[in-house]
Amino acid sequence: MIKSELVLRIAEQNPHLYQRDVENIVNAILEEITRALARGDRVELRGFGAFSVKKRDARIGRNPRTGETVDVDAKMIPVFKTGKEMRLRLNDGRDAGDDDGPAASGRKAAGN
Repeated sequence: MIKSELVLRIAEQNPHLYQRDVENIVNAILEEITRALARGDRVELRGFGAFSVKKRDARIGRNPRTGETVDVDAKMIPVFKTGKEMRLRLNDGRDAGDDDGPAASGRKAAGN
C-alpha cells in the first residue's frame, strides 16, 4: 500500500472528512515521526510498534563489481519493531515469539 492508497482508505472510512484533510493529517503524522527520529528520539505507537534510530559505525566495504575496497561512512538507520498486538494479528492470534520448541517448553516448565 502506498501513501495515496492509505489516504483514500481513511477518507472512505470517514466520509465526514475531506480527502485533502486526511492527506494533511497523514503527512503531519509521518513528518512528525521523521522529525523525532532525526532528533534521535524513539516513537512508540502502542499496539502497532516502535520506530527508533540505530547507528552503524564506519567500516571498510568492498565494491562488488570491481572488488576494490571502499570506506563506508558511519550512518544512522531507521529501525521498526512491531508491537505485540500487530504480531498477534499477523500470526492469526499466535504470537511470533511463542515457540513450542524444547527451549520454550523448558522455560515454561521452569516457571511452574
